[in-house]
Amino acid sequence: MNRIKEVLKEQGRTQTWLSEQIEKSYVIVTNYCNNNAQPRIEVLRKIANILDVDVRILLVPTKNNNLENE
Repeated sequence: MNRIKEVLKEQGRTQTWLSEQIEKSYVIVTNYCNNNAQPRIEVLRKIANILDVDVRILLVPTKNNNLENE
């Protein structure tokens, strides 16, 4: 699962803009944003660089850090 859609919204950017930046079709980016498909690691890193965020920001965490301390 990824958070690309949320990060785009936070930055006021569109899926069309991202598709142009990563040179992928709008349909592919829409599938990424709706979590119908996941980008390859290289593509995810490229998206992170373009959005100027750490790649981890684009991923849904698998652990809740608060639970680790209990």
